[in-house]
Amino acid sequence: MKFAFKIFGLGLFLTVANIAVAQQPDNILTESSDPNAGQPIDDIVEKRITVEKRLLPYDHVREADIFWEKRIWRVIDIREKMNLPFAYPERPFFSILMDAATSGEITVYGTEDDKFTNKLIPDEVASMGATIDTVITFDPETYEEQLQVVRNDLNPEDVKRFRLKEVWFFDEETSTLQVRILGIAPLIDVKDENGNFRYEKAMFWVYYPEAREILSREQVFNLGNDASPVTWEDLMEMRYFSSYIYKESNVKDRRLQDYLSGVDLLLEADKIKQEIFNFEHDLWSY
Repeated sequence: MKFAFKIFGLGLFLTVANIAVAQQPDNILTESSDPNAGQPIDDIVEKRITVEKRLLPYDHVREADIFWEKRIWRVIDIREKMNLPFAYPERPFFSILMDAATSGEITVYGTEDDKFTNKLIPDEVASMGATIDTVITFDPETYEEQLQVVRNDLNPEDVKRFRLKEVWFFDEETSTLQVRILGIAPLIDVKDENGNFRYEKAMFWVYYPEAREILSREQVFNLGNDASPVTWEDLMEMRYFSSYIYKESNVKDRRLQDYLSGVDLLLEADKIKQEIFNFEHDLWSY
């Protein structure tokens, strides 16, 4: 009898404790090492899918299974309608790459070539695009002229285009034509002292397979649905961007603009894309 009474008392205590915990308000602040703890959520619920999602590695491909390969270089212009998410003001694509490079999360490479040979240290990356100006200021008390050195950091809005290096190959094991992105390079305009445009140059090369982990944690603005989490790694792998070809692997290592211009350049770029498409279809008989 005493044992049954003890069991009943223990069950009653647990029931009352659960009710008390359930009636506690959700907005009670508790001590935490997170400085953002207790702040209101700017959403219906806290979005954790992107943070907790695991990055799937590429399928292993044997060298013996690759019997055809073509290297392609593209340009992504973020001023095109399809590429507007690249220039999303809250978190531009260039800022993601720049922040990861300056913090050492990813290694970037020089633009002497596009083979990822010359590593750049974070300090070298941070100094890129930044200019040092000397301006004249006046002392508020004595009104005397003073020279002040001002550092102007690169505005992400000034990066309007990106270069993309990729490899198209046919895998015999799966009998599929696949593409792997190798590198991404942001482009900036170089101007003279009068502000006139001179030429365009690449800042650095990002080795894309290494940057996949960073890009898989950064969300892209979804034009159709704010509740659908899409990361930059998803966007690049789905190839949900607009671009045009400016170079293919050739014996003279020439760009299309070296021997073509105007409409002929665009037609040749479209021809290269069509040749890759036709190559896969010509492997099959119907």
